[in-house]
Amino acid sequence: MAKYQNQQRRLAHRGRRFHFISYEAQDADLKKKILAMPATWYLESSGNRWPAIPQVPEQPEAELDVQLAAWLEAYVFAAWPPPAPPPEPLPQRFLRPEWIGVTPN
Repeated sequence: MAKYQNQQRRLAHRGRRFHFISYEAQDADLKKKILAMPATWYLESSGNRWPAIPQVPEQPEAELDVQLAAWLEAYVFAAWPPPAPPPEPLPQRFLRPEWIGVTPN
């Protein structure tokens, strides 16, 4: 049986460099309450790692870079917290007609 070999990928995106490493699949462990996980690309930074996207064997490098950049946009560069929705306009009964330039009926 062939031993899994990790792969590394360095990606420059928005003027920053990111380091991704692939790790082999993990089996589920009911005792530790860990779910099974497929082979996955992880973002490595400051001694931490975050799961990014599933690893596809023999995937072209250009396609992988596009998927990793899309993941960075969605999770690293996403606005947080998400922008609040615009406030609802006040009902007309709370506005005086002279304030909004409408004559009362």
